[in-house]
Amino acid sequence: MTTGPQPLALHDDRLFSSDPLQRAIARRLYAQVATLPIVSPHGHTDPAWFAHNAPFANATELLLVPDHYVFRMLYSQGVPLDALGIPRADGSRAEVDPREAWRVFAECFHLFRGTPSSMWLNHVFHEVFGLRVRLDASTADLYFDHINDALRQPGFLPRALFERFRIEVIATTESPLDPLEHHATIRESGWQGRVITAYRPDAVIDPEHEQFPSALQQFGELTGEDVHRWDGYLRAHRQRRAYFADMGATSTDHGHPTAATANLSRAEAARLFDTVVRGNASAAQAELFRAQMLTEMAAMSVDDGLVMQLHPGCFRNHNLGVFERYGRDKGADIPLRTEYVRALKPLLDRFGNEPNFQLILFTLDESNYSRELAPLAGHYPSLLLGPAWWFHDAPEGMWRFREQTLASGGFYNTVGFNDDTRAFLSIPARHDVARRIDCAFLAKLVAEHRMDEDEAAEVAIDLAYRLPRKAYKLG
Repeated sequence: MTTGPQPLALHDDRLFSSDPLQRAIARRLYAQVATLPIVSPHGHTDPAWFAHNAPFANATELLLVPDHYVFRMLYSQGVPLDALGIPRADGSRAEVDPREAWRVFAECFHLFRGTPSSMWLNHVFHEVFGLRVRLDASTADLYFDHINDALRQPGFLPRALFERFRIEVIATTESPLDPLEHHATIRESGWQGRVITAYRPDAVIDPEHEQFPSALQQFGELTGEDVHRWDGYLRAHRQRRAYFADMGATSTDHGHPTAATANLSRAEAARLFDTVVRGNASAAQAELFRAQMLTEMAAMSVDDGLVMQLHPGCFRNHNLGVFERYGRDKGADIPLRTEYVRALKPLLDRFGNEPNFQLILFTLDESNYSRELAPLAGHYPSLLLGPAWWFHDAPEGMWRFREQTLASGGFYNTVGFNDDTRAFLSIPARHDVARRIDCAFLAKLVAEHRMDEDEAAEVAIDLAYRLPRKAYKLG
């Protein structure tokens, strides 16, 4: 067993094939995409960072507390969330010294060996902060002090990092109840960084969301519409969507338990809505209402041109104790089996052939790639496939996505890559992994004489840059 700090290095050929021919091709392809600007069309970074450009507090608050990929692993090994300073649902948190929380993280960093989180974090440590020894218990304080010292420098302010990372555009995700004041501040500041929003209406669409009654009340107060009546409720959505578009939004996002859609008559939808707002909806009626609202959102997208994203198939907040104590998004979300062909048919019957409609589909159920999703996207002009998402946002998951969707969907019925992250400093690392995997995949096709290298180079550039710009209407 080795003792003492070990070197931290990033190999130039990481994620490329061990086959010399394929590796050489991948190197040449990667050289053409490595420094392309980053297009981040879907994610969850905080717009306040870019609005106020204040220094990040410390290593723990920046790299540990917001990242449920990280603390869910620690929790799975018996580390209490309070020991990491994770905020509770009521806004309080345990009194934990950030340095002590970081030491806990460092002592447990071996848990991440071989995981995507290890790749992303080591990329951040090496490339962003210039660290050259591995993180472990013996280097915890060195890391904490080094990172904190860096965060006090002008070059590590949010806007400076945005520019250093070559981010061309980044989309945040906000509720319809959000006043978008941070986006307004960014716009008024004169800073040229492009930070846009996206419309995420789950809290006012899902009757089973714990905030639904209060969110609906706020929705009405914000819009001046009678949102407890069907027509007023729909007008309120149209009003907020228009405001979001004025503030730069080009997309909406919907995180539903399933991909179910419905096509009820106006009278049927109004009656269902009355049941929902009275708080009398059964589980089946709540699902039907969510299904109808996906179709209503699609109708609005046809009118206003916002690209629609659907992220279904997750059992959210599976750990009741964690949910009650710490709230949503605390690492207790679990993938579900998800069906698309029948589920999407009511929506596609209405809008699948509409030239002004664009729906980007994601999945946590990889069994659907070749059976349902690629054939659907390979036929309907309105459908595109989002990249390997969340639990599959890993080299193996990205490779499986390409393998299983290529035959029916090709490359050009996909949207390239989006990082979908709250962890701002990991964005370059995540895009680098995606570019390397795509170049390795394309190199295999070239080596097998299924594609010429000049074609592969064009595809690599499209996947890294052009396709996300086009799919999300960012041109």
